[in-house]
Amino acid sequence: MSIIKGIFTSQNHDERQGDIGFEALFKEFYDRLVYFSFQFVNDKDQSRDIVQDAFVKFWHQQETVLDNKTAIKNYLYSTVRNASLNHLRHAKVVDGYVQLHNTIEPEEAPVIDAIITAEVVAEIHHAIQSLPDNYRLVSELGYLEGKRNQEIADELDMSINTVKKQKQRALQLLRMKLVPELYVLLIAIAARIIL
Repeated sequence: MSIIKGIFTSQNHDERQGDIGFEALFKEFYDRLVYFSFQFVNDKDQSRDIVQDAFVKFWHQQETVLDNKTAIKNYLYSTVRNASLNHLRHAKVVDGYVQLHNTIEPEEAPVIDAIITAEVVAEIHHAIQSLPDNYRLVSELGYLEGKRNQEIADELDMSINTVKKQKQRALQLLRMKLVPELYVLLIAIAARIIL
């Protein structure tokens, strides 16, 4: 899960001049699309390049895309998906990687799962970022980086009981911020870290 923190916190957004709508779209979808691409290419820097190229392509072809958020979102996800798959194809040719995968393109179900995962992670990350600083930091270390309570206590120089109480309070706050399905997923992530 540390890749999630790396994608969402070290944002190297290339702020664009010009259309405010474009900037808003970039800010809203950049992280989600980077995570979506990362699920294919498994390279954070390459994923960022792919997403930036997708936005450039959208900028040049925005007149051909319907002027509504859903159409733009679909266009961006499709563009990132195709570019990610093209990157994989190229890597397979260069590396002779074809023997490990019999099919070049994944089935639609994994692609849909990847989109859903990117959206879910973005929502959970956004909710964690909205917490007060002390709860946010403990939640990031525990849920996004997968650190155990003792590791968090050592890193933040606090007692393990304080860490537990702050994580418990953070979960209470997140329960109010997240829809029940996302909250259950966060609890599952927390349980996986404990095991």
